[in-house]
Amino acid sequence: MNVEKAEFLDGKVKVVVGNIVEEEVDVIVNAANSTLLGGGGVDGAIHAAGGDEILAECEKIRETEYPKGLPTGEVVITNAGKLPAKFVIHTVGPIKGIDVENEATQLAGCYRKSLELAVSRDCKTIAFPAISTGIYAYPKDLAAEISSTAINEFLANDEKVEEVRLMFFREIEANMFLQNHNF
Repeated sequence: MNVEKAEFLDGKVKVVVGNIVEEEVDVIVNAANSTLLGGGGVDGAIHAAGGDEILAECEKIRETEYPKGLPTGEVVITNAGKLPAKFVIHTVGPIKGIDVENEATQLAGCYRKSLELAVSRDCKTIAFPAISTGIYAYPKDLAAEISSTAINEFLANDEKVEEVRLMFFREIEANMFLQNHNF
């Protein structure tokens, strides 16, 4: 399938090659680490582009709600700082091989809980990175199956979300998703 025309569920889900920090959506999902204090990859890019406001809210969340760090598969929301989005949802994906029995459920939870939180804040458009497929080494083919299944199941019972953008920085990664999704 041509990445430029990759849409599913009557255009509700779009596969996009681009930079997630430039997306004009209600909410961007951050593939965060448990510290919530920034890092590499998508996490670092979101913190760098969004500025100090995001970090300040993350620090407050660490002080009040998650002093030991955000658990894998959980989500929190902050403002989007200087990003064109309204909010950033931070979620911690599983590191491949750490909790083998639960990692697929945790990864699915990242997507499902992000969508639930977005809807609770009246967000209609959401952009996701490929959670856990970078430094956390989750296999891209399995991640495509898990993420698409979780999104598909959520959208089957939801009428509020208008668009889900699945963001990939490179076309090769988008094509891997397109070869392994479950839409």
